Amino acid sequence: MTGAYRVRRSDRQPDRRQDRPTMTPELAVEYVERLDPHNKPGRLTLVSRLGNNKVRDLLPPIIEKVEATGHQVIWQCDPMHGNTHESSTGYKTRHFDRIVDEVQGFFEVHRALGTHPGGIHVEITGEDVTECLGGAQDISDSDLAGRYETACDPRLNTQQSLELAFLVAEMLRD
Repeated sequence: MTGAYRVRRSDRQPDRRQDRPTMTPELAVEYVERLDPHNKPGRLTLVSRLGNNKVRDLLPPIIEKVEATGHQVIWQCDPMHGNTHESSTGYKTRHFDRIVDEVQGFFEVHRALGTHPGGIHVEITGEDVTECLGGAQDISDSDLAGRYETACDPRLNTQQSLELAFLVAEMLRD
């Protein structure tokens, strides 16, 4: 295995793989079979980070192909990394609407296929930062400099985090 994937040889520890837009259904199956040859339920977590504009198209064939092998993986969505871009003011950022849209797409795909969405990965802070655009506060490019405090990746602030949590709760009810 090459690129962004590394092999964990221990059978005792759960492992997670991150599916990027270049992931194919065949490659996903190859990773699943190599990393979990004994088909232990919960051994693998496959994390999609496809971006809001690709999740509805790319994720279904990956899920269908992996599910057809009989492997019981945990499906998780990372709506943060596939939606990162540089703002017009030069800051690394993400738009709240795109994050929400990818999570909605993830749930829609699983609902349509009859599979289980196993979780989401988000980067959040309890601080009133201005690192991600949009949300109820309608943070814009010009607002980013106000409280851009991250040392690495832009995080959802308190209000955006709560807003996303309530939206996910609604998705789980549906």
